[in-house]
Amino acid sequence: MAVFYKLYQDNRKNSKKKGAWYGRAKHIDTVTTEQLAEEMQENCTVKRADILAVISELVTTMQKKLQQSMAVKIDRLGTFKIGINTSAAENVKDFSVQKNLKGTHLLFQPETKIDKNGYRRRAMLTGVSVKELPKNDVKTEGKEDETVTP
Repeated sequence: MAVFYKLYQDNRKNSKKKGAWYGRAKHIDTVTTEQLAEEMQENCTVKRADILAVISELVTTMQKKLQQSMAVKIDRLGTFKIGINTSAAENVKDFSVQKNLKGTHLLFQPETKIDKNGYRRRAMLTGVSVKELPKNDVKTEGKEDETVTP
């Protein structure tokens, strides 16, 4: 299976590349935790309910550790950590969390491996292939000239 892409054209008014065409990844569905657990139980001796329990506890424990200012590394996946957005203060004594903190966000750094050529590769992207999303042009009965494109 491949990662699909769909072509789109740059139509921004002031773009230096206006009219140029680009590929954009197209996701065809979302897999839920329940669906992952169902497939995972087919590949190992652990049952779906156990997998769901572990994932649920993982989320709870990760949240706790992240909020204790720790990074959380999950081997073969990557590292999660909390980042903050702040506004500038003129000097150190003028900075306060109440005044300058604008928000928090979650950062994710995918795990990387060094390949045989010495290049850094994201572990989850090893072996990925990309192809254009099929057009799925369908002739509608009774309307031979009309095509339906998703």
